[in-house]
Amino acid sequence: MQFIWPQMLWLLLALPLLAAAYVYLLARRKKIALLYASLALPRAALGPRHRVRRHIPPLLFFFALTAAILACARPSATVTLPADVLTLVLAVDTSRSMEATDVAPSRIVAAQQAARDLIVGLPSSVRLGIVTFATTATVVQPPTNNRQDMLDALDRFQLQRGTATGSGLIQALAVLFPDDGIDLENILFNGGTAWERGNRTGSLDEAAAADAARKRQQQRPAAEPGSYRHGAVILLSDGRRTTGPDPIEAARMAAQRGVRVYTVGFGSPQGVTGGDNSLSYFMQLDEPALRAVATMTGGEYFQAGSASDLSKVYRQLTARFALERKETEVSALFAAGAVLLLVLAGTLSILWFRR
Repeated sequence: MQFIWPQMLWLLLALPLLAAAYVYLLARRKKIALLYASLALPRAALGPRHRVRRHIPPLLFFFALTAAILACARPSATVTLPADVLTLVLAVDTSRSMEATDVAPSRIVAAQQAARDLIVGLPSSVRLGIVTFATTATVVQPPTNNRQDMLDALDRFQLQRGTATGSGLIQALAVLFPDDGIDLENILFNGGTAWERGNRTGSLDEAAAADAARKRQQQRPAAEPGSYRHGAVILLSDGRRTTGPDPIEAARMAAQRGVRVYTVGFGSPQGVTGGDNSLSYFMQLDEPALRAVATMTGGEYFQAGSASDLSKVYRQLTARFALERKETEVSALFAAGAVLLLVLAGTLSILWFRR
C-alpha cells in the first residue's frame, strides 16, 4: 500500500499521546473516587464484564481516529477490478511455415480454431481488430464489437512467403492508434513525407491530414511501458523474421505508447522442416526476439507447442482482459471505516452508560 499524501501520517504520532492521556485520566479518577469501607462491594456491583465494557467505546474511538488519519493520507492499493472498454489487436503470422502439419491438422488451422475460442470468450467490453503478416502486414478486420465479423475475418487468412514480424507489430499499432499517422508503407520504403506522396498521387488533403497526425505524434510524450490501459496487442508467430523492420524497433514504438505486447511462440523451439517436394524450409521459433518484445513493452511471452496449448494461452489472456489490476485510491474505504467505528462507539456508549 502506498500513500499519495504520506506527510499526513505524522498525525499518527498523536495517537500514543491520546492513549497515555486516557490512561492518566483513569488513574486520576481512581484517586478522587469515593472511598468505600470495602472494595469488594463496588467490584461485586460492577462485575468483570462492566469493567471491560467501559473501555470498548474509547477503544473503538481510537481505531476510528486511526482510520481517519490514514484516509487523510490518501492510501492507494493495487486491486483487481472489471476492465474498462478495451481494444485488442490480434496479429497473426500467416507465413507459409504455418502450413506445417506438426500441429494437427496444420498450424494455421489450429491457430484459427484457437482464435475462434478467444473471440467467443472475450468480454463484451472488448473490441478486437485482426492483422496478419507475412511478407508485409494487412488489416483483416478493423476493431469491432461484432463477434461474427471477427469470426468471418479468420476465414480470410491467406498464406504468403516471408515473416515480417516487425511489420505485423507496426500495423497493429496503426490499428490501435489510427490518429497517430503510423504509416507502415513509409517506414518500409522510406517514400518521404505524406505531403510529398500526396503531390505524386494528387491527394493533397489526405497528405496534409497525415502530416498533421505525424506531427502530433512527434509531440507525444513517451509513456511508461505498459501504462496504456485501453488497448493491447497479441502477436503470434511460428518463425523468425525474414524481412521487414526489426521487431525490437517496433516494440520500442509500442513501449513509447505504453502498449503491452503479449507474444505467443507457436510451434517447436527446436524447429522442424516443412514444405512440399518443390519447396522445403526450416522453421524455428525466435524465442529471444519474442521474449524481448514482451519484456520491453511490459507484456508477457507464452510458448504454445500444440493447439491445446494455444487455446490455454488465449484463455489466460481473456481472463486478464476481463479483470485488470489497477492502482486505485482507497481513501473512501478508510473514511467509511472511521465513520462506522465512530457510530458503533457512540451507540455502545449510549446503550451501556446512557451517555
